[in-house]
Amino acid sequence: MNGLTSVRALATLPVVTLGGDAVAHVKDTLFDTSAGRIGSFTLTGRTLLSGPLPRELPWPAVHCLGRDAVMVRDAGALCDLPRSAARRDAVRGRLLGARVLTDDGETVGTVLDVLVEGGTSGRLVAFRLAAQRDLVHGSRHRRHRVYVPRGEAVSLSGRTLVIPAHARAYVSDDLPGFTARVGARHDRGGGVAP
Repeated sequence: MNGLTSVRALATLPVVTLGGDAVAHVKDTLFDTSAGRIGSFTLTGRTLLSGPLPRELPWPAVHCLGRDAVMVRDAGALCDLPRSAARRDAVRGRLLGARVLTDDGETVGTVLDVLVEGGTSGRLVAFRLAAQRDLVHGSRHRRHRVYVPRGEAVSLSGRTLVIPAHARAYVSDDLPGFTARVGARHDRGGGVAP
């Protein structure tokens, strides 16, 4: 697996061509929840005062996602996007701040961040939640910030994210503990792979 990257850390990353030219900066990360990966990025200009661009960077045009930049082959990877479509897609594919329910109807928290796999995958791995008290069993922290694996099925409807109820068994309040729990289950042949 490639390194995990926080979606919050992706905001403002430069979009750089293989030739070394910075062509934009990431504004928001939009997800294709049915595929379980990044769908596209909305963009801003290269300077601090540039503002949003009427362009997007679809995931298939990304050469590589790294900690310090999003690499594309050339500036042709950016696609023109009418502003109305940009606004609609930004609302539809944004996960940060979404309410989280299990597929059995229980509210479990709110999405604070999303962890994705870097490199060429862009795979959605886990969510960091501001969790409801009953989701956190024996948490050491008062603020109930936990990691929950994506699981096999995820759906997004409006501003509500639905995760499998059995993902609750893998909740952890620290990233190393989370990866150990999910990795052990995956090694035993269990169904939840991050």
